[in-house]
Amino acid sequence: MTTHRRPLENVLDTVGETPLMRVQASPDGVDVYAKLESFNPGASVKDRIGTYMLEQMLERGEVAEGGTIIEPTAGNTGIGFALAAKQLGLDAVFVVPERFSVEKQTLMRALDADVVNTPTEAGMGGAVNRAHELAEEFDDAVVPQQFANPLNVEAHYELTAPEIYDALDGEVGAVVAGCGTAGTLMGLTEYALEQDSDTYITAVEPEGSFYARTKGADVDESEYKIEGIGTHDLTTNQLFHPELVDTIEQVSDRDAHDELKRLAREEGHLVASSAGAASVAAQRVARRIADGDIDAPHDTVVTVFPDSSERYLSKGIYGSYEEWEG
Repeated sequence: MTTHRRPLENVLDTVGETPLMRVQASPDGVDVYAKLESFNPGASVKDRIGTYMLEQMLERGEVAEGGTIIEPTAGNTGIGFALAAKQLGLDAVFVVPERFSVEKQTLMRALDADVVNTPTEAGMGGAVNRAHELAEEFDDAVVPQQFANPLNVEAHYELTAPEIYDALDGEVGAVVAGCGTAGTLMGLTEYALEQDSDTYITAVEPEGSFYARTKGADVDESEYKIEGIGTHDLTTNQLFHPELVDTIEQVSDRDAHDELKRLAREEGHLVASSAGAASVAAQRVARRIADGDIDAPHDTVVTVFPDSSERYLSKGIYGSYEEWEG
């Protein structure tokens, strides 16, 4: 599915080099480009950190050969880690809040990982705590901790960002990315600001999430249907550096849902709610650049479509907004 043109040794060689595609709904004069991460072997952006983090941790001796990784995850990270773990000779256990996609949990088990569920109401904080409790029960287990491990950011700084800049000959005016662990956003941001300190940076989260509070916004807490981005507990998201971000764009569930359906219907992109939110926010930023409200170094906006809608079909993602479970 990727752009490789030679025979490869194993599935990990197919991670990365995903397409960068122009969003056809871009406003006149300012193009929005999306990195299509469903083209990775595990069909999400998290394949990148699964491979990069485990390879680096093995090289540094942070996980023993033949050891076990235990990770709290909403699902895609588990799939990415599971893909890499098996190829690298590691066992994998994932702690997943109950509300998250059944498809993701099924795929983790298919990749020979164990899945432990925690109560939805305990959130990702509860999953993090349970992962560390489980690690105490093993002699050779480690929690990579995507929410706090700098290797998460480094993976995107070293791999994802250079791919984008190579494709656009360095002409990137704004970076707009969903903020869950903040690894993708921060990796792209650090690279972008090194290329041009005037690059405009926007974090994307659902309405009801808390990241906007780090920039002084008085936002209310509420539940949201969008998966994979946002937080209700800023203490678990140690990778996010608000001082590097110009704006935090909140997107409603309804707007994200409308956009993911539009992307499928009009542009042929089978993407999920986090991509819908990213597309909405990227187009908002592009329109502000076009209107002269944002002074970006180039008339281009880049974003990331993290995964595929196929992972959420059981939740009625293409049904009416009211039917979508999120």
